[in-house]
Amino acid sequence: MRVLLVHAHPRSDSFSAALRDTTAKALRAAGHEVEIRDLYHEGFRPALSALERGAYHDIPDNLRGIEDHVTSLRRAEALVLVYPTWWYGMPAMLKGWFDRVWAPGIAFHLRDGAIAPGLRHIRRLGVVTTYGSPRWLLWYLGHPDRKLIGRGIRRLCAKGCRLDWLSLTRMDSRQPPELTAFLAKVEAHFRRW
Repeated sequence: MRVLLVHAHPRSDSFSAALRDTTAKALRAAGHEVEIRDLYHEGFRPALSALERGAYHDIPDNLRGIEDHVTSLRRAEALVLVYPTWWYGMPAMLKGWFDRVWAPGIAFHLRDGAIAPGLRHIRRLGVVTTYGSPRWLLWYLGHPDRKLIGRGIRRLCAKGCRLDWLSLTRMDSRQPPELTAFLAKVEAHFRRW
């Protein structure tokens, strides 16, 4: 399977970078072709300019400046997102990737009523994320990030698209053995993909 792995963390020495590398290694060991898009490392510009917003609904003009990301997305059969959860959601960099790359004519098509899916070739989604919060607080808040991806993003993919969610809570107080155990869990999970 062709897997697009999108990573969003500004530091190359972060635990998130270790999760990215572990995930990619496990997917490759399972026989998948993996393309990594490291948004911070690439210098991806997440904010829509006034000109880009003006051309947002003009297909194919809305592809200018993001052609390589669109090519990666269109080639993928699976999408894996690796990022830290900040303020109960994805980092602005990753949200901006969705804002700019998941555009009309690419990720969806405008119809009367709800938008129609445009990424039916993506059959599987994976999320690897960390939270500073304890699990009970995420439950209390209603898991806003998981709802966005599980109900919104997944809706634009193949019918029956599977979502795998691997998360580590209380990230800021974890000890090295706990971090190592989570890396092992992520590796084992993606080796079975």
